[in-house]
Parts: sequence; structure tokens; C-alpha cells
Amino acid sequence: MRLPFLIALVLALGTGPAWGKDPSRIIEGVVTKVSDGDTVQVQDALGAKVKVRLYGIDAPETEKKNRKTGRIFKPGQPFGEEAYQALKGMIGGQKVTVEVRDIDRYRRAVSVVRLGKRDINQDMVREGFAWAYRQYLDRPYASEYIRAEEEARRERRGLWRQGNPQPPWEFRKGLRGQQ
Repeated sequence: MRLPFLIALVLALGTGPAWGKDPSRIIEGVVTKVSDGDTVQVQDALGAKVKVRLYGIDAPETEKKNRKTGRIFKPGQPFGEEAYQALKGMIGGQKVTVEVRDIDRYRRAVSVVRLGKRDINQDMVREGFAWAYRQYLDRPYASEYIRAEEEARRERRGLWRQGNPQPPWEFRKGLRGQQ
């Protein structure tokens, strides 16, 4: 059931970016898994599961372990676990509305996630659990998310309590250089 849903979603979105447009699809479902501070899995009423990447934000990376051996194969960043726990606490097991903006190269639905009227993406930034991902932000979210990040920095919330936190995109680039 999952593959036909993803194919239909990709066809509905087309091949070009949909950042500045209205959502191409709205999904209502329950958050069945939180992978890290900016990625979740949502299951709709028909049982289709969709991996969702929160649009316009980038949370610190969590360490990744081999399930069988328990060995760490990818290190995490400071505050990665806290960001994961924050997102899990906000929407884990909750019914959400997913406003799909695009599909990324990992076949995740890049989306604004809402719990009622709350923009969870913006809340993650405002509470200091993620950066506004300026490289991928478009109106009207750019000014809102950047303002939320500035507020979190000013108030020293979450990861902004650290002296000079490393953005996740720089952390990932450094990991690629080590391989």
C-alpha cells in the first residue's frame, strides 16, 4: 500500500520544487514514529505510512546505531537527542495535518506539520531545537521561521544555550569529508 501512495504523491507534486506554492497535498494521520528532530512517520486512516521531513528547519543530528550490534555508525551532535525528544513530546502519537510542499531525494514528503493550528516546524525553531533552514525557506515561512530563530537565540533557548552551536548542514559536510 505504501509504494502506490508514494508514486501517487510524486506524480501529484510533479518534478519541480513546490516551495512557493500552496501545499500540493494535505495528509491527516497519526505520528507513529519520530526519527530525529526534523523527521517523522505519519500513518493515514487507510494505513499508508509516509516519511515526513519538516519543511524549512534543520535540527541537530542524532547519533545512529546499528540495531543488531549497538555500534554507533554515525555520530550525533550536541542537542540532537534533546531535539528528538522535543519533537516526540510535541507530536509523538498525535493526530496531525501534513501540508506536503515537495518530495526530497530520499523520497520523504517535505511538509509543514500542524497539530491543530500550531505550526510544529516553527515551534521547533522557536523553542531552540532547530535552525531556520534559510537555504530552503520561501515566503511566507522565511520571515516567520527566521524571526522565531532570532527570538530563540536572544532568549538563549534550547541549543542556543551553547556557546557557538554548529549548524547541522556544516556537521554533515564535515562527516562527508571524513569518509
